[in-house]
This record gives sequence, C-alpha cells and structure tokens, in this order.
Amino acid sequence: MLAINTKSFNELSTTELYGILQLRSEVFVVEQDCVYQDLDGKDTKALHIFGVKNKKVVAYTRVFKPGDYFKEASIGRVVVAQSERQYKYGYAIMEASIEAVKNKFNTSKIKLSAQCYLKTFYSNLGFSIVGEEYLEDGIPHIAMLNE
Repeated sequence: MLAINTKSFNELSTTELYGILQLRSEVFVVEQDCVYQDLDGKDTKALHIFGVKNKKVVAYTRVFKPGDYFKEASIGRVVVAQSERQYKYGYAIMEASIEAVKNKFNTSKIKLSAQCYLKTFYSNLGFSIVGEEYLEDGIPHIAMLNE
C-alpha cells in the first residue's frame, strides 16, 4: 500500500529528504543516463508530494505555487521507482499533486515540462500540449497545461 505525504521542505525529515533525493538520482541520473544538476536550489520553495511503501520513497513530485517556477502553478520531478511502476503509482502521485495545487494554491491551472514519451500519461490526467518540443538536459520535452 502506498502512503502519500505532502510536506514543505522544512517539514521533511532528513530520512525523507534522503529517500527523495535517492529516488530522483536513481531514475533521472542513473536509469535515464542523464548527467544534470538535480539539486537546483528550488527544492526549498517546493511542496513535496511523496509516496512511501515499506518505509521507502517510491514515488515523488515537487509542486510550485504560481510564479515560483512558471507563471502558473507547476508540478515537476515526477518520478516512480522502476520496480513499482506496474502498480500505477504515477497516477496516484500525480492525482495527489493536482489536489495539493487546488487545495494549497487555490488554482487548477497547472503547467509542466513533460518528457515527450510521457505525453499520453499526462494527457490521461487532463493535460494538453502547449507549443513545440524542446531539449532539456538532452531529453526531448514538451510543455503541457491543465486548465
């Protein structure tokens, strides 16, 4: 069973933060073979949505209020551990993140920068493509908006 938590940066325990950073590194750096600066200085402004299973962080997003990342509220660093993807935790963590934006920031307009191979996943959650594809850290991305 996945237990989903929502915390500000200052509310995270060191163990939770370590688990989040470990998952992000495991997927975005190692699995996707992408050398980039994950620790970008923005985590302190973000709301952290993370799913824990068997005391391990296995799903995660970070959420920003309007104006902190994009003009709109935004969801980023969407990640699920490879061993847990068959359980559809990506949908669970995104649905919790969309709800957090609505409840904490009083808006339903959300922008994200999606890896292109995940367009269908985000479309299923109500996001639409905005603009053209672009490269971010060598990986094709597309802006998507949920209004």
